[in-house]
Amino acid sequence: MPLDAALHSCELYAANGEDADDRRWTYLPYGPFASAAAYRDWVAQVAGREDPMFFAIVDGTGRAGGVAAYQRIDPLAGTIEVGHLCFSSRLQGTTAATEAMVLMMRTAFDELGFRRYEWKCDVFNTPSRSAAERLGFMYEGTFRQATVVKGRNRDTAWYSLTDGDWRILRPVYEEWLAPSNFDTQGFQRQSLRGLIGMALAR
Repeated sequence: MPLDAALHSCELYAANGEDADDRRWTYLPYGPFASAAAYRDWVAQVAGREDPMFFAIVDGTGRAGGVAAYQRIDPLAGTIEVGHLCFSSRLQGTTAATEAMVLMMRTAFDELGFRRYEWKCDVFNTPSRSAAERLGFMYEGTFRQATVVKGRNRDTAWYSLTDGDWRILRPVYEEWLAPSNFDTQGFQRQSLRGLIGMALAR
């Protein structure tokens, strides 16, 4: 749902604060935040923008546990990027996190008609690169010294999905997310990487 300071900032600050370190902020151009008030001020500044367009990721309990955004939105070229990914530990690795990413892809491709969906991250951001690859994004290369983040050079790894990829992967995501793919303890029966690998090999 759209990020809202009044609705989400306290929950997100608390969720982020559950981790002893601040590693999640290493590759983002902002954060960590010294107080709940400082985080709320940041949310208030970015919420409601058209580009980047921020969303709160809400889990099955109704609590906000992460943030994501559409950015570099170019309707004429038919391209859009997902970025500003900041998931708390309670959201990382969950079905809800994957479902949120799939929902954002579905909106971009099926509802808004984009033809290319991009994912970019610091080349050293191993969790982000692994997440992109798990979702089936194709690695396109690294832009060396693409920008400066917190005073250091950033080499940026580029990934993408096209509308053609989406037509192949959409039923795979649906198969993975189906309740039948999870046992009574909530563990997956088939991995998403495995399902995607089989779909792309056909």
